Amino acid sequence: MRIAIISDIHGNLIALNAVLDDLAREPLDQIICLGDVASFGPQPAEVVARLRAAGCPVVMGNADAELLTPGAPAADETLRRLQEIDVWCAAQLSTADRAYISSFQPTISVTLDTGASLLCYHGSPQSFNDPIRTTTSDDDLARYFSGFSAQLFAGGHTHIQMLRRYRDALVLNPGSVGLAYDRVPSPGVADATVRNPPWAEYAILTVAGGRLGVDLRRVPFDVAALLRAARASGMPHAAWWCADWDTA
Repeated sequence: MRIAIISDIHGNLIALNAVLDDLAREPLDQIICLGDVASFGPQPAEVVARLRAAGCPVVMGNADAELLTPGAPAADETLRRLQEIDVWCAAQLSTADRAYISSFQPTISVTLDTGASLLCYHGSPQSFNDPIRTTTSDDDLARYFSGFSAQLFAGGHTHIQMLRRYRDALVLNPGSVGLAYDRVPSPGVADATVRNPPWAEYAILTVAGGRLGVDLRRVPFDVAALLRAARASGMPHAAWWCADWDTA
């Protein structure tokens, strides 16, 4: 049994196509998406159409919910710009697109061939806003997972790949398809300011012969094409958005 886990596409069709093309070469039983599909990127409607055609179940992410019900205006300049991009993304979606996003589920549970269970969510099973990181304490994980039982927990939200133990379970983050975060400095850059690297991230779970394998993957995509699409899209703050991308 092989399951691909993708997350945090954020309106980046070029990265999504790169991942789905990569997965087309794999023998898979299922693809599961952990949410944050169409916000904060230049191709929201195109991503929704591609993901819907893929036919995979999708978890509701915090940014998906914001598309459907925008929050109060932010005072912070960066957050305000992101909200204005989000409003533009929502305006690109049809009624059918919004209905599709409304169908996303809070959690998705899958029984693996071994009889073990996989529980998928966005931030945590309790809330799509909860960040689970390598540094998250066991006490916080106990609170996030309270009332839920699984041998493998899988969530996104932080845009950083992760695999860690929690009691007798594994906790997985496949990273971000469309907006990965990288704190490693680029050549010629003095510090490790967070940048968006030129790759898309995902994970593949393999269950066979009583064994579980977790493969964290990165696949390159055409960042120059993404930046051209952003500048031509009409998305507000496109130049500011493009400046965060590492094209090295």
